[in-house]
Amino acid sequence: MHLEIFSKMPPTRLFFHCALPAMATSLAGGLYAIVDGIFVGRYLGAEALAAVNIVMPLIMIVEALANMVAVGTSVHIATLLGEGNRQEASRAFSFSVKFILLFSTITALMGFASAEMVAAWLAPGAEGETLRLAADYLKIYALFGPLIPIYFATDNYLRDCGRPKLSMGINILTQVLNIVLDFLFIAVLGWGIEGAALASCISIASGSIITLALFGGRRLDVYYTWENIPVSRFLRILANGSSEFLTSISSAIMGLMLNFFLLKYGGTSAVAAFAIVMYVDSIIGMLNFGLCDSLQPALSYCHGAGEKARLKAIFRRILWASFIMAVAAFFFIELAGPYMAGLFSQSEEGELMQFSKDALTIFAFSYLAGWMDLCFSSYFTALDMPGRSLLLSFVGTLVLPAALLSLLAPTYGLLGIWLMPPIANLFSGILALFLYRNSQSDLTRKLLSSHS
Repeated sequence: MHLEIFSKMPPTRLFFHCALPAMATSLAGGLYAIVDGIFVGRYLGAEALAAVNIVMPLIMIVEALANMVAVGTSVHIATLLGEGNRQEASRAFSFSVKFILLFSTITALMGFASAEMVAAWLAPGAEGETLRLAADYLKIYALFGPLIPIYFATDNYLRDCGRPKLSMGINILTQVLNIVLDFLFIAVLGWGIEGAALASCISIASGSIITLALFGGRRLDVYYTWENIPVSRFLRILANGSSEFLTSISSAIMGLMLNFFLLKYGGTSAVAAFAIVMYVDSIIGMLNFGLCDSLQPALSYCHGAGEKARLKAIFRRILWASFIMAVAAFFFIELAGPYMAGLFSQSEEGELMQFSKDALTIFAFSYLAGWMDLCFSSYFTALDMPGRSLLLSFVGTLVLPAALLSLLAPTYGLLGIWLMPPIANLFSGILALFLYRNSQSDLTRKLLSSHS
């Protein structure tokens, strides 16, 4: 088995062993997202770009519900493996797979039956063609619904088993397939928005089938079993995955709010401009997420094994790497962001380009503090501190952004919308530092009481 790396490999080497494959995967995912956006923007136009951005919050909500189970189970599995309990870890793994598959099937059926109504609800005030494109995109995703969320869950479980390079290989394979299918379906065959959705869904579904097959035959540290877990344990899993769930749900809610204000103060061009910002941000955001997510099994394993010094050493390396990436991201977006905006537009001039350049220039400042929220939330989740992680996610991804957006947008219009992310991330970073210092005091008290 491969779990000995979590307890025996030197912290710096372990950091690179886990982080580099995950960051390579995230970089490939970010590049794929940009290429996907280029195909949609260049070949299908601003309305299609806006349609994808309108539907994405709902897709995020469905994936967030499945991800709550996946992340909570992943932490539970890694902790049990750290304690040497492979059988209980396998029971938790098997139950989560069954639950996510069943949940995804139900939501997919509901989504397909009500795609037009949902699209209209997601973007009140949007034009008819944009809503039609959004509904068509949503229907394709619903057809593949059962095999979409499980892909991200099984990727977590591969890393729990100490197989980050295998995870990287499968992820890059699916992303390359996605790009190839984008070119074939959109540029060659001219299938429009349906082709864009099909390219994404077919590639992710293929990855799901591969990862599900890998866990058969007891080849990895967890395996399939028909045994279930107690309801109390499942509720604990949900609680520990709730911060990641709330982060995704909050992002989806904020996406809906942003679309409302963007349509109000800038129309379809503003929605498309913010979609461009999200495409460009996908590289940096996914790199930081990949870094924190890749080391979460190691933190949970060390926590379960009682190796506190090793846990802190690993986390210090996460913080330093995230800080360096944040500074680099700021300068990258400030220097290259405005030029990248032109990749997503059929015209190098006009309202869309000006909106995109303004948004990217201001959005870059959000990286200077935004890294702290993700790092510390991941740390709290890994150590089974759902209360702190939930509070940080709730305030940082919903309360602060919603309050600032409601205040700044009516006052400053589009400028206020672009200013919201940097200001929200600054206050969220301060809260993250406070909760971390408080958690260290609690851990010290628990350690002293256990020795008394």
